[in-house]
Amino acid sequence: MALGDTYRRSVEFWKDTVSNVSDDWSRPTPCAEWDVRLLVNHVVSEDRWTKPLVEGKTIAEVGDAFDGDLLGADPKASALAAADEALAAVAERLPAGGKVHLSYGEEDIAEYISQLTADHLIHAWDLSVATGQQRTLDPELVAAVTKWFRNSEEIMRSSGSIAARPESATSGDPQADLLIGFGRNPDWAPR
Repeated sequence: MALGDTYRRSVEFWKDTVSNVSDDWSRPTPCAEWDVRLLVNHVVSEDRWTKPLVEGKTIAEVGDAFDGDLLGADPKASALAAADEALAAVAERLPAGGKVHLSYGEEDIAEYISQLTADHLIHAWDLSVATGQQRTLDPELVAAVTKWFRNSEEIMRSSGSIAARPESATSGDPQADLLIGFGRNPDWAPR
């Protein structure tokens, strides 16, 4: 599957999941430090950063424009609008290739979009299980993210981008293995 398609499908899954969130935005998530609202705000921030970064802006140029609460009074509408903006920017810019300016330096746009794809997929699962939605991920997306993650896991973990693997967590199931790799307990349930 082409990277642009993988990215689009992961964002569409994210959008579908956000659309089905009830009014309780304070529910816990598998990300221990985030409730539902903070989790969604995190992804909205990533989506808002996407357009300026793929258009060649630096982090310094964007500044603190996407700090704080980006959800406002209508979290769903804010999340869906941010996702649509990111989708349009990536569809326009990814085919040409090039570089983006990230916190650690210049990166190939394809690598950046791969990171965003993983972020949307894993956080959509986080949101799904936190809000009682479907736990099953698209097997093609799982396969695509797993293939990318094999070469990125150590770097992401050492940079603190992902949590440690849960102790004694092994599966053999592709979805569960990917979630474990991203520091998730595949059987997580809200308390």
